[in-house]
Amino acid sequence: MTTALVQKALATPASLAPLALRIPAGIIFMAHGAQKLFGWFGGFGLEGTGQWLASIGLEPGYLMALASGSAEFFGGLALLIGLLTRPAALVLTVTMLVAIFTVHIGNGMFMSNNGYEFALAMAAISASLAISGGGRFSLDQHLARKVQ
Repeated sequence: MTTALVQKALATPASLAPLALRIPAGIIFMAHGAQKLFGWFGGFGLEGTGQWLASIGLEPGYLMALASGSAEFFGGLALLIGLLTRPAALVLTVTMLVAIFTVHIGNGMFMSNNGYEFALAMAAISASLAISGGGRFSLDQHLARKVQ
């Protein structure tokens, strides 16, 4: 049972298409997560992000900042290296949907108005990777061979 579950989580096609999504999405997610967690790249860190999240009704703000920042940073890292791509991408899809419906939806579509177009694009990339898996040159593919 456990081996079957691991095989299912690691199963991935030999296609290069997921790689073209994993690398840029992983970098982008990691950078956004680093803003929330560490205050890097002009971010506000956990305290500042937590205060802002609490101000828009996502309580407890600090915990929400930790959860979203961790999902983005560590999920992005998982995408980048192709490790547990499907579960990481699923978590990132949910994270982006929460961002869309709690922060961006009222601003319309376009980024110029803090709209949801960027979060929607990242959700679509994540959903695609949740369906496809990591593809060629992923740790998932490498580990799947060892589990068989």
